[in-house]
Amino acid sequence: MASHTPEHAAGNTSSKMDKLTALCRRRGFIFQSSEIYGGINGFWDYGPLGVELKRNLKDAWWQDIVRCAPPGPDGQPIDMVGLDCTIIMNRKVWEASGHASGFNDPMVDDRESKQRFRADQLFGLYAGPHTGNSAADRAAVLAAVAGGIAPIISIIASTGGEAAEVLERQGKKLFKERNVPLQISEIAAEFVLLKERGEPRLGVLAAVPIDVLRGRPLEIPSPFTQKTGVLTEPRQFNLMFQTHTGAVQDDSSMAYLRPETAQGIFANFRNVTDTSRVKIPFGIAQIGKAFRNEVTPRNFTFRSREFEQMEIEFFIHPEQAAEWYRFWRDVRFKWWQSIGLTSANLQLREHDRDELAHYAREGAGTSDIEYRFPFTAPGFGELEGVAHRTDFDLRQHAQFSGLGDKLKYFDQQRNERYFPHVIEPSAGADRGTLAILCEAYQDDPGRPSGVVMKFHPRMAPIKAAIFPLVDKDGMPEIAGNIYNDLRKTWNVEMDVKQNIGKRYARMDEAGTPYCFTVDTQTLSDQTLTVRHRDTLAQERINVAEIRNFLSKKLEP
Repeated sequence: MASHTPEHAAGNTSSKMDKLTALCRRRGFIFQSSEIYGGINGFWDYGPLGVELKRNLKDAWWQDIVRCAPPGPDGQPIDMVGLDCTIIMNRKVWEASGHASGFNDPMVDDRESKQRFRADQLFGLYAGPHTGNSAADRAAVLAAVAGGIAPIISIIASTGGEAAEVLERQGKKLFKERNVPLQISEIAAEFVLLKERGEPRLGVLAAVPIDVLRGRPLEIPSPFTQKTGVLTEPRQFNLMFQTHTGAVQDDSSMAYLRPETAQGIFANFRNVTDTSRVKIPFGIAQIGKAFRNEVTPRNFTFRSREFEQMEIEFFIHPEQAAEWYRFWRDVRFKWWQSIGLTSANLQLREHDRDELAHYAREGAGTSDIEYRFPFTAPGFGELEGVAHRTDFDLRQHAQFSGLGDKLKYFDQQRNERYFPHVIEPSAGADRGTLAILCEAYQDDPGRPSGVVMKFHPRMAPIKAAIFPLVDKDGMPEIAGNIYNDLRKTWNVEMDVKQNIGKRYARMDEAGTPYCFTVDTQTLSDQTLTVRHRDTLAQERINVAEIRNFLSKKLEP
């Protein structure tokens, strides 16, 4: 049986996520949308700290990618401009892009419970004999899975790690409901060691093949009730939200909430080239909301029905696709590291050929920048995709709009007219914010609060806190002057309530890098104490040096 490290054990990751979500609610990072009415599944609100954290992420992306884009592979400056497109566009945009007919997920219904789920998120527990040779046992069980045997229990999950977590939390209950005479002995990643009358058996958690679901759905136990004979064949479910424009609600007024921000950029390609002094290679960037009617939103803000994207469409000559793909893949991976995701939880993964989207089949490549979230551990979840979209989108819009060759780019240097190819780095602002929260969270029993959020200073919602030690003797006035000066540049907070330990604890949970305390010594020599969040070290600096101190600590 393969061993597993404590940080990857399902119970520990579940515990971390539970504590993180509780902290997010308690400290005002993230709230359930419409909470006073019982909430609404798949929608989240950002509180006072959360909105600052997410804004810091988006501002850093805009500064580093649009206003101050890195030099290209040839060392020359990159042209990058921005757009802010509408959420609702002419529905022909979505017919051209293929979303109207092809933006689907395979959906399965439980006829008895009336619940539904995505067929590609169904995991099954398959069990076989355990001989002590875990590699051989696993191979035997996987061979049986490939041969089409039905699982003994099914679970809805995004990854094998999440499936293992669900099984560990609900396993006894699931086994009892399914009348399976087994007990869980150990879980490690996709391995499950089971016991039946003292005899060990090896279980493997694996995705239920969609072709088995299509061919023999009645043999698969429902993930809601574990009953067989109740699941339907998978059918396609369009993820776009429909709405109507105008006073009359009929087919002619039907429109969609955009499922991605990219199409607004492609639809404005000609406008940008006609009004801006951009020349290939150049990029168009956009940050904005998108909407997908996810069948099973899950894992906090990771998979939501309303989310925000940070996207670039970078237009290039077709011959330069491979070079620019590698450039943006590597630049974007390094950028996430630069804002605090520096641990082994971040990885860059190239797509296999069978994973490629329709627009990237003949492309230079597609890769995902992935983060090991607590609910995906030991696996990873997508944070950003970098794809070579070829010229698919511009060709489609040229055809559906009737503009034809008028949508081509005229390259004066080459004296050539063509549809540019596109490299698309597309990141999720909500997933990025969640990854930063997960990375920052650390249990620390030695602190007053028992926990600390170690945000990169550039991401920290509150950059500094100013405390008068007591609410008298002129200390609040000095602290107030410092606060009024610093707030002109940074988001800072002044707090005069409670004892100093409780105030430090609150700032630890908010992830504030520096706390400045005005005390009795300040009254005599104009110095105050600086508390460093990460090390708990304290030093004294002159009040006049605070602004210079923060500038050095907070600069990118």
